[in-house]
Amino acid sequence: MSPTSQSDAVVVSDLRKTFGDVVALDGLSLSAERGTVLGILGPNGAGKTTLIEILCTLSVPDSGNALVCGYDVVTQGPDVRERISMTGQYAALDETLTGAENLVFFGRMSGLRRATARERAKYLLDLFDMTGAAQRPVSTYSGGMRRRLDIACGLVAKPSVVFLDEPTTGLDPRSRQSVWELVESLKADGITTVLTTQYLDEADRLSDRIVVIDHGKVVAEGSPDDLKTRVGDTLCDVMLTDAADALRLAAVLTVHLDSACNVVARESTIRLTAIDGVDTMAEVIAAASRIGVGLRNIGLRTPSLDDVFLALTVPSTR
Repeated sequence: MSPTSQSDAVVVSDLRKTFGDVVALDGLSLSAERGTVLGILGPNGAGKTTLIEILCTLSVPDSGNALVCGYDVVTQGPDVRERISMTGQYAALDETLTGAENLVFFGRMSGLRRATARERAKYLLDLFDMTGAAQRPVSTYSGGMRRRLDIACGLVAKPSVVFLDEPTTGLDPRSRQSVWELVESLKADGITTVLTTQYLDEADRLSDRIVVIDHGKVVAEGSPDDLKTRVGDTLCDVMLTDAADALRLAAVLTVHLDSACNVVARESTIRLTAIDGVDTMAEVIAAASRIGVGLRNIGLRTPSLDDVFLALTVPSTR
């Protein structure tokens, strides 16, 4: 591996991992700068969780290298584990203990003295606005509260890098918002966060940089805005009155519009890049009128990460 930048908390180079005939990681390389949020996007089976498990020393790659805080995840596992925290898709808490007791327990397991663990628990309960529920058993907590406490438990030992593997899966919108605020607070404290998610609005809001992976490979990376520009400056969404007309209109538009418009038909909608803005939209309306296709709605908009995701990934067969 080439020398790493002092500003990089995580560096992955040509990582490969297979499970039988399934290739989970296929020469994957990426990096995360210190004190930033790296969002990792990908469909089911893309290799996101496998990557996190390797970076957290829970799995060993077949080949390639990975450094976390400058330490090799294979040969220097204890050094890596001292500096990281991992929160998976499901809260790892003792439901018979209170919130405060869970935090103290994790602190003691991390080697903190009892008084230090209690002091750290009080600080985190205040920080995550959970003081009022501190003495309640976790079994009485909502899903959002459990997730917040789970993340807090990972911060007891003051990690340098936090790995969050789809932390808001199954949460309601209010609870998701709460977790988002926690991630933003980690960044404010200078902690590096590696976030895997399938919620594109989540990645868009939280990430400084995004890496899109598919079938174990990086297919795109950059800031959210950089990725959106790859889809096109402006998109035109067309909703048809009759879904049966979609392919017919798409075929006409493909012939008469610039090839850069990338016309795509899905059910009763057509999406294309409006390279000439309003003029492109006018051409779509005129073409539909000529062949007798009814339009229910048509409009222009800027690209979203949803568009990036659909453009860069393909359905997984795993």
